Amino acid sequence: MRKMSLRFRINLAEGGGDQAHRASGDGAGVTGDRYNVTAVSLHWVMAALVLAQLALGGWMIGIPNDPPGLQAYWYNLHKSLGLTLGFLVLLRLGWRMRHPAPLLPGALARWQRRAARASHVLLYLCMLAMPLSGYLGSSFTKYPIKYFGLTLPKWGWEAPALKELFSAIHYVTVWIFMALIAVHAAAALKHLLVDRDGVFERMWRSR
Repeated sequence: MRKMSLRFRINLAEGGGDQAHRASGDGAGVTGDRYNVTAVSLHWVMAALVLAQLALGGWMIGIPNDPPGLQAYWYNLHKSLGLTLGFLVLLRLGWRMRHPAPLLPGALARWQRRAARASHVLLYLCMLAMPLSGYLGSSFTKYPIKYFGLTLPKWGWEAPALKELFSAIHYVTVWIFMALIAVHAAAALKHLLVDRDGVFERMWRSR
């Protein structure tokens, strides 16, 4: 268990870990300096869904209660997309545990490697915390949770204090997540336009 946990922490960071193991390209994950089609597809599908979810979450706050059902429709869609993203995050974490990231350029400064590792860990934590806190917050209301029209089993009860607690966690995590996305995007563009060191291309085109 300890060995698996250590391997998971190493593999989670982009480019962290044992270079000799990574260069060997064992398994069906990554070989050389780029991710394969599965990793690239998961990244960009999730990126598109995340941006859509953030836009929807900000927009739906202003939806009026009238006509009846309009607000509920968009809130249920937001919850459905959130749960879907939660499942995809778990899938991506499982993939990462089995398939290490490709090598980072050898000339990359140590602080940049550490920053990349820290930012990716925080991004994953946010992507887990947001759907979980949203789901828990919705569980402690009188309203059912619907996943694309399918009513999920209800185990919670109406508890306004718990609802407010998880909603606050959800709200704060969203802002932290958006700040991390901005840093992540800025770093990616720096690698593409300024450094031109191939880091951006690792996730832009698959092998």
